[in-house]
Amino acid sequence: RTGGDVTRHWKLPTEPAEADYSAYYCSVNYKKNVRMLDLSELEDRSEVLQLIAGADIVVSNFKRASAQRLGMDYETLAQHNPRLIYAQLDAFGADEPLPAFDVVLQAEAGFLYMNGEPGRDPVKMPVALIDILAAHQLKEAVLMALLHRYRTGEGSFVSTSLLDAAIASLANQATNWLMEGHIPQPMGMQHPNIAPYGDIFYGSDGKPLVIAAGTEGQFLKLCQCLGCPELPEDERFADNKSRVRYRSVLCDRLRPAFGLEDRSTWMAKLGEAGVPVGSIRNMQEVFGRERANSLVLEESMADGRISRRVATAAFEWKPAG
Repeated sequence: RTGGDVTRHWKLPTEPAEADYSAYYCSVNYKKNVRMLDLSELEDRSEVLQLIAGADIVVSNFKRASAQRLGMDYETLAQHNPRLIYAQLDAFGADEPLPAFDVVLQAEAGFLYMNGEPGRDPVKMPVALIDILAAHQLKEAVLMALLHRYRTGEGSFVSTSLLDAAIASLANQATNWLMEGHIPQPMGMQHPNIAPYGDIFYGSDGKPLVIAAGTEGQFLKLCQCLGCPELPEDERFADNKSRVRYRSVLCDRLRPAFGLEDRSTWMAKLGEAGVPVGSIRNMQEVFGRERANSLVLEESMADGRISRRVATAAFEWKPAG
């Protein structure tokens, strides 16, 4: 017996050892009704089948062979509920039953290779982003299956894998390889196609901000705000392609200007001018924003603790009428 989801025990060093749930577990289990059942036991399996008989959707991340052995595969469950939508999540796909955690897929899909600073070890993204991307892929498939059932009354089997979701999210980095044979290299914060974009500068108070001047107009306004109107006249910075080539020289020219004012001043000036700029915030600063706190959910846990986590649905829906 595993005791259920292993993330219950993925605790920070500061969390109470006697607590039943880790903050990590709380982050993805809001308002879930948990039942601890052993599917190898006939009585427990019968209880699950009763639940599934009236269910709309079953989400499974069992290895497919394990699901068949336990009688929890789509073909078996569809006999109990023909309208059932069965959503299967695999690590590498139906034909590769290897287990994997998020960082393994970050490696296999190329994210680790690209991410980090030049000449240093790869750096993983600090959230399980591949898991999240796969969840959104599976959600889209489930929505299509729900529409199909609404129209036909039929259930469906839908699936995705962590690997497919990761590769599908490579976006421009994949296309740079597929079209130009360019293997993306670690560039830190920088962008392979745009400059200045992702480059970090510091105000006079030592606080960092990031610039994303994605158009010629934004670059012109950036230079004007910084008191460097001559820079666009320099052939090295006259267009985006040249700025990418001479990025380090450009940033060296911009850096002293940022040091003349504090970060909040630059945020106000550049924002008013329409130049995309962001403060590099730690988690305390992020949740100092009213908007961030509007996404916080609270729940009383069975062990008496109050959990606080961020909503995973961040859209608004207003039906007609």
